[in-house]
This record gives sequence, C-alpha cells and structure tokens, in this order.
Amino acid sequence: MKDCFVYDERLGIHVPVLERPFDEYEREERLAMIAYWEEIRGRIPSKVMVLERSIEHMLGEMSNESDFERSCRLNGEIAELASRINDLHIWYRTTQDEPSVKRHL
Repeated sequence: MKDCFVYDERLGIHVPVLERPFDEYEREERLAMIAYWEEIRGRIPSKVMVLERSIEHMLGEMSNESDFERSCRLNGEIAELASRINDLHIWYRTTQDEPSVKRHL
C-alpha cells in the first residue's frame, strides 16, 4: 500500500501516485490508502505553519535589505515557499472516500 505513495522532497510529504484508478484497488487496499493519506494530511497544517514562519522571517530581512540583488533573491525564495504552501493546501483539500460505503442523508 505504501508503494502507492512517493515522497515529494519539495513538499516534505508523501503524495499518492496510483498505477490505476482508485476504485480498481481491493477494498482493503483502498481503506489502507485512505488511512495512510489521512495520517499524512493531518501533518500538512504544521508544515504550512513552518513555511509561513520562514516567509515572515524573510520579509523582515527584506524590509531591512539595501542590496537589490539580495532583495531579489529573498523575493524569489519567498515566492517558492508561497508556492509550496499553495501546493500543500491543494493536497490538504484532497480527500478520498471509500466508494463502496453508502452515505445516508
């Protein structure tokens, strides 16, 4: 089951990489994947907070920076961290329900 996830170095989390559509996996495999994903997903907010603190620190550095080239580098690093945060938010909103479980409204 864990072979259905690959570590994304940039984001610092394992992300799903399925070889076939989710509903083609055995029910037990799907449930295990969902449980594993929920563990990963639960750690995303903490990762986002760490990245946000880094951005705040860099913004503080940038506000006191007189070297234009260094300001540009800091700005690029901030943009990269913001992009990671955005991607993490996308993954955080990615959920998968077990298709064989009927929901009653």
